[in-house]
Amino acid sequence: VAALLTIAGYSINDTVVIYDRIRENLRLVKKASFTEIVNLSVNQTFSRTILTSFTVFLAVFIMYVWGGPGIRSFNFVMLIGTFVGSYSTVAIAAPILILGKKAKIIE
Repeated sequence: VAALLTIAGYSINDTVVIYDRIRENLRLVKKASFTEIVNLSVNQTFSRTILTSFTVFLAVFIMYVWGGPGIRSFNFVMLIGTFVGSYSTVAIAAPILILGKKAKIIE
């Protein structure tokens, strides 16, 4: 349960970073469409997301290999969750925002 909550927090934090960048770019880039601004924002934060995810994955992998049986299941969930959290941030959160805007759920 602790690993799942950790990954949920990690994913939510990455999503907030992308949404904050979208908010900043909405103020700075006036002539682009909303979809272009979301794309620009994801591209601007993509390297940060990948580097952070890789660093977390590397640390957790080392603990998984050499950490012993007591924390192996925790680290396994963290390994899977690192990929899922990064994927959900980049490939799910931003498109949901675009769909919400097109459906006029989000103003």
